[in-house]
Amino acid sequence: MAALMNHTVLPPGADDRGLLTALKYVIAGQDDVTISTPEGSAPLPDSVRRLLVDAVTALDRGQAVTVEPHRTVLTTQEAAELLGITRPTLVRLLEAGKIPYSSPGRHRRVELADVLAFRQHERATRSGVRGDGARGNPRPRRRR
Repeated sequence: MAALMNHTVLPPGADDRGLLTALKYVIAGQDDVTISTPEGSAPLPDSVRRLLVDAVTALDRGQAVTVEPHRTVLTTQEAAELLGITRPTLVRLLEAGKIPYSSPGRHRRVELADVLAFRQHERATRSGVRGDGARGNPRPRRRR
């Protein structure tokens, strides 16, 4: 497989912060955004618009932004790396039915959308547990 390329953008200097704020205002607004070229114009798709809003917001906060392409069908190793877990752990999740997969031949394949949905569900579950103010049951201390 060819290496996936990514592109990282550092936040601009203080002189360009006003441009970011103006750009964020335009692309995050309610009006349709149209891209014009010498050949014509086309509306900016919502998915691209959301990506740009997130990127510009991060840059405006002084954060660097990396855009990295992914295939839509992943190997188990690629899916595990995306989730930050080991491949055997991912395989256990697949076999437990937590993430759908297909097996064309001997190897399992996982849809990127399913991996992202699982990651979002796990994050929501964890933040829901932590978001209620409870810290869980602390381990009782032994008295000596």
